Amino acid sequence: MKKRAIVLLAEGFEECEAICPADVMKRSGVEVVLAGIGGKRIFSTHKIAIECDTTVEECSSSSFDCVLIPGGMPGAVNISQSWEANRLIIEIANKEGAIVASICASPAAVLGPLGLLEGKKATCFPGCESFFPDFQFLDDGVVQDGNIITAKSAGYAFDFGLKIVENLISKEKSEEIRRQIYYKE
Repeated sequence: MKKRAIVLLAEGFEECEAICPADVMKRSGVEVVLAGIGGKRIFSTHKIAIECDTTVEECSSSSFDCVLIPGGMPGAVNISQSWEANRLIIEIANKEGAIVASICASPAAVLGPLGLLEGKKATCFPGCESFFPDFQFLDDGVVQDGNIITAKSAGYAFDFGLKIVENLISKEKSEEIRRQIYYKE
């Protein structure tokens, strides 16, 4: 059965953190759905307009194997303030075998307040720890703990995407995609 991933986009999201992992997943055969919060046309932190496939409000968590939560400001905060996005994230996090992938500000701004980092290891963008100050974030680029994958910043977007593919498909598929795009030759 084909794997499906939902990428949550809110006004002010970081482009690389959403599009690079989405691209890597698509190359691996994962069906990727871009879901906007509050509409289908969402502007990134650098004012690039992205036309989403659907809205978060129209989505059901039961059909997704992965939720990808990009950072960026104020994108991560906007995701954290969306009841529908939070519902989807929690439902997917509790689904057997599903992956929650969060990068940059979103591990601290979104996952922490939702209780999804309790007892876990995670990383986030330096300075964003203040969104979830009682948690000890690691300085690593990409961290996986169980079904939670977190990444530090846009600079780790490809590593992050490849780690997601490794978990959704296989390590071999992740390595195949890495070679196809000549990443870290």
